[in-house]
Amino acid sequence: MKFEDLDVWKRSAALSAEIYLEFADLKDFGFKDQITRSGLSISSNIAEGFERNSVKERLNFLNYAKGSAGELRSQIYIGMKIRYVSPNKGGAWVEETRVISKMLYGFMRSLREGSGEQGDRSK
Repeated sequence: MKFEDLDVWKRSAALSAEIYLEFADLKDFGFKDQITRSGLSISSNIAEGFERNSVKERLNFLNYAKGSAGELRSQIYIGMKIRYVSPNKGGAWVEETRVISKMLYGFMRSLREGSGEQGDRSK
């Protein structure tokens, strides 16, 4: 299996691409840079972790990806507040970040259980 086969990677990469396209013409470079970086970080960390050899390393990178999903969700809320993101689009993106976070949590749990490693069980 390759990281490209993972549904969570596919969804996070699609979300990142959608965010890049949405903000392509935005002149607020600080906001644009931050929101596109956090979106890109999710799929990038999934890919990097999947290429690692140990379960511990994979879990670390999946945890980073999950953190980036939370960071992106925060930036989406702010984007809606300052009217860079429509409520409909923002709501859909927020929900997608929640789904991605849950998928990452499940993936991390299955890796822990498969390896016998213990870790934080919080969602």
